[in-house]
Amino acid sequence: MNFKLISIITGMALATFITRIGSQVIFTSTGTPDWMEKWLKHVPTAFLTALIIPAILLPKGYLDISFNNSYLLAGIIAAFTAYKTKNVLATIIIGMAIMMLSNNMIL
Repeated sequence: MNFKLISIITGMALATFITRIGSQVIFTSTGTPDWMEKWLKHVPTAFLTALIIPAILLPKGYLDISFNNSYLLAGIIAAFTAYKTKNVLATIIIGMAIMMLSNNMIL
């Protein structure tokens, strides 16, 4: 490995370590405030949304809001399934089944 790559990896490791240890040092004696705990509970949802929405709405690199967009169709049905059943396995199975049906994979 060259020096540039090693220094980038080391720098990012230090940046990650400093940001994580910083919050632990600050909140060790006082504990995490309630308002922050409530806010932090929404972080995973925000990250997943930021990853999923572009893949659903921009499957070919441009905005596609039509019934020909199988990703959008499966996403809407999967979101509805998740809302109604609150069952992760059912959501995944139904979403994948819709994708396979809309791409004519199952006949």
